[in-house]
Amino acid sequence: MRRSLRRYAAALVTTCLCLAIAPGAAAAVAVPRSAHAYRAELTRIAHSTWGMDAPVPVFAAQIHQESGWNPDAISKVGARGMGQFMPATASWWCKLVGLAAGDCQPSNPTWAMRSLVGYDRWLFDRVGGTSLYDRLWAMLRAYNGGLGHWQKEASTSANLTHSAVDAQCGQASRAAVHCAENVGYPQRILEKLQAAYAGWGTVVTEDA
Repeated sequence: MRRSLRRYAAALVTTCLCLAIAPGAAAAVAVPRSAHAYRAELTRIAHSTWGMDAPVPVFAAQIHQESGWNPDAISKVGARGMGQFMPATASWWCKLVGLAAGDCQPSNPTWAMRSLVGYDRWLFDRVGGTSLYDRLWAMLRAYNGGLGHWQKEASTSANLTHSAVDAQCGQASRAAVHCAENVGYPQRILEKLQAAYAGWGTVVTEDA
């Protein structure tokens, strides 16, 4: 009897372990403690740029993906700050919005949030999609890999669903080797990370 119970217990433990590490199981995303200090400011910036229905969880998830909310983050290729702006892109953006060179500071959290949200809006106005979700997907792909690539892919697609446009990646101007990273960028932000910031605003889903 005792031996049977031990076998049952061992089997139960093994089953639990298998469930815990089952392939495809979604792990909960932890919001960095530092993020909460920026919640109110990011929300104000988003509302002033996008309106009261701004997708704040998307922007929060994007910052999470880019830098983990670290203002001092520097990538191996030189991207800086919470929004991970490359120096050339930061300089171009500052000129576009009328900021002096001395005010172009990617490592400043306020600058980073304003610029990320503002650049997202600029891109959103230049991409298309059959739904808000598709359009945000295209916006994020453009932020990560450049607007020109998305435009060429979209021009060869029969429709503007994100899956249809993504299918053209590697067949337009982008090298296929970069497609996994670029397509994975909006996928992680929209399908995994933004849910962690649901308390910050309305989460945009594909079914919405």
